[in-house]
Amino acid sequence: MPRRITGKQMLMGAAATLVIRAALRRRRRFDLRDRVALITGGSRGLGLALARELGRQGAMVAICARDADELERAREDLESRDIRCAIYTCDITLEDEVARLASAISSELGPVDVLINNAGRIEVGPLETATREDFENAMAVHYWGPLYSMLAVLPEMKGRGGRIVNISSIGGKVAAPHLVPYDGSKFALAGLSEGMAAELRKDHIFVTTVYPGLMRTGSPRNANFKGQHRKEYAWFTLSDAAPLLTIAAQRAARQIVDACINGRASLVLTPAARLAVLAHALAPNTLISALGLINRLLPVAGGIGRQMRKGRDSESAVTRSPLTALDEAAARKLNQTA
Repeated sequence: MPRRITGKQMLMGAAATLVIRAALRRRRRFDLRDRVALITGGSRGLGLALARELGRQGAMVAICARDADELERAREDLESRDIRCAIYTCDITLEDEVARLASAISSELGPVDVLINNAGRIEVGPLETATREDFENAMAVHYWGPLYSMLAVLPEMKGRGGRIVNISSIGGKVAAPHLVPYDGSKFALAGLSEGMAAELRKDHIFVTTVYPGLMRTGSPRNANFKGQHRKEYAWFTLSDAAPLLTIAAQRAARQIVDACINGRASLVLTPAARLAVLAHALAPNTLISALGLINRLLPVAGGIGRQMRKGRDSESAVTRSPLTALDEAAARKLNQTA
């Protein structure tokens, strides 16, 4: 007859598990002081918020982006906060440029200890307005760029250990309508990142895949909109500014950096995003049906068709109203307005 496990034994087993988990977390903790941290897309938005948080914890921050003027403004912001930083102009979709970036950082600052793949782009519009180029551009930024960056830093990171953070999206777990190129590329990044996480543990490199929900970063003004672009910009911006559904970029940055320090494999940001992931796991058919109904409420194809307009060129009375005040404030704080 099998031996019956008592309640006391169950409690002792649970306590032992908690002690072991706590010990493992302490062992994994990564001190950021004087570490070299590279952030792609670090000149504005979440990237700039992450640079501030890493710098606050003592890291030497290197940020890269394509826009030299944005980088200069970001440098001024970081230096005003007494954060050690270096800026680099780089297009992460070009493998040669990424290799030169990693080499320059290694020679000027030292080998990269922390890599955060944050650079991103967004096209918003119904599927009828999407082009093959939209899909290729999304994959170039969200899949090939992070892959190039990881391959560039891994040779020096192996043997020393390190941290890699890949910023995917809730769109990399639950695909939303009117964002199909973005969603597909973020799913690809999630698979790449989680596969890397499993492979690189043996080298004491911990890879964290981050799935942010809606964040107040001010990014809609720099996103690309198609079709009825003003209506697309309106729903997208209103969603990004909703206080109960979104998270402030600074708070998101703190949680991401904490996950990096502790070597967490996965992080889903915002309760709404966690609920969406749970709904997809438990009832995917029902969730997709619900998203299909939401799609019917979104603007139909028309307007400028497959042409593209930036959010800042798609303003309307709705997007200039107090309803978007939180996102406007984030844009001013996070170098999104110039």
